[in-house]
Amino acid sequence: MPDIDQILAAAPVIPVLVIDRLEDAVPIAEALVEGGLPVLEVTLRTPAALDAIRAMKRVPGAIVGAGTVLDPDQLAAALDAGAGFIVSPGLTERLGEAAFSAGIPFLPGISTTGDVMRARDHGFSRLKFFPAEASGGLAVLKALSAVFGEMRFCPTGGITQQSAQSWLDLPAVACVGGSWLVPAGAPIDRAAIASRARAAAALLRP
Repeated sequence: MPDIDQILAAAPVIPVLVIDRLEDAVPIAEALVEGGLPVLEVTLRTPAALDAIRAMKRVPGAIVGAGTVLDPDQLAAALDAGAGFIVSPGLTERLGEAAFSAGIPFLPGISTTGDVMRARDHGFSRLKFFPAEASGGLAVLKALSAVFGEMRFCPTGGITQQSAQSWLDLPAVACVGGSWLVPAGAPIDRAAIASRARAAAALLRP
């Protein structure tokens, strides 16, 4: 199993996916991997999410994780579905302890200095800055990274293809999360998804 640093280093963008229909899961995964984005975050926001993780894991080259994990029960369900990593919008003591005990690569969400300190107390140094734009954007993350120099971040929330490079230019940013690769509710167009993935994979990191 790749560790959290290997997962964050695999590509400059992690697609954040809301899968409404199970039959869309494999075509989406194939298109994203073809375009150069192997790390896929399937959010646990729909009834199809866990089965989508199971299906997408079979796509060659895909590293599939679960996002929007809110509590230990959801973490256990995601692990049972075969998730290779876990992403949460925040961090609670119960969830942090469960993730640590499971030994699963875990990216907890933070938005304030207090959040970062709590994550640090739990031993986590790779964090999701969420919701990135609504939490103050680049200026806030620059301030956080100046104080917490050992931390690396995956900003997610409100980031676009056009704005992603500005985030990736920050040394503290390992990668960004993006929902623009597969817009929720839009028809599945494999060629268009692969094209967007190629553009995202071409973004540069320091």
